[in-house]
Amino acid sequence: MRVRPGNLCENGLRMKRLPKKLIRQAPSRSNFTKQGILYELRALADPRVRAKLAHFNIHVADAHGISAPKLHALARRIGRNHALAVHLWATGNHEAKCLAALIDEPARVTASQMDRWARGFDSWDVVDTACCYLFVHAAPAWKKTAEWSRRKEEFIKRAAFSLVAYLAYKDKTAPDAKFLRLLEIIRRESRDDRNFVKKAVNWALRNIGKRNRSLNRAALRTAREIRSANSGASQRTTDAAAARWIAADALRELTSPSVQRRLRK
Repeated sequence: MRVRPGNLCENGLRMKRLPKKLIRQAPSRSNFTKQGILYELRALADPRVRAKLAHFNIHVADAHGISAPKLHALARRIGRNHALAVHLWATGNHEAKCLAALIDEPARVTASQMDRWARGFDSWDVVDTACCYLFVHAAPAWKKTAEWSRRKEEFIKRAAFSLVAYLAYKDKTAPDAKFLRLLEIIRRESRDDRNFVKKAVNWALRNIGKRNRSLNRAALRTAREIRSANSGASQRTTDAAAARWIAADALRELTSPSVQRRLRK
């Protein structure tokens, strides 16, 4: 799936608005306690949604099955609340963790909190929700991309490149030099053949390459270097195949007429 700025994640899922009728059924703000929210999450559980989780490669035993629009609507009603977010994350429930990422206050997020929450990453959607709506706006974000990229755990490593992908279009003031350093990390980690890592590495490479013309050229150069380093008879391994896929997919999108036209504007 191609990633475009907006409400798409790397897997191409789009969130829809919750109908106003459901929003009007919101409880009073006095119910916005940890126990009140957990009760409402159980009430929002939908067995049909839960049954679809496996289709999106989400294998979480404690998930209720709540659609993204309903979860986002609940987050809007709650508003930003750091203390409540910390308590919700600590429950370990799948939707509670997603909700925590939606309502926490980026300015209050510390490096230690990011590391603590990263240890609880157990699905790609929790990773991407945390990175998209919270961590990308937190002060330690850039530092964590480098640190987490060297981690062995699949979802923590994915978080490093999910953060890169979101920084590439959400941090409007970052200089190109920062992204050039991230391209070195992408090149280094391109041989990780685990599904959720290689997709995030590819996603990060493509988003950097769509930031501006200069970074597009740099990203294309990186993709060609990855392809060249992993080609040939001596590179018939799964990790080399992952690197070749990352490079080929990035080259296909970053050289496409639509991307090139947008970058010329």
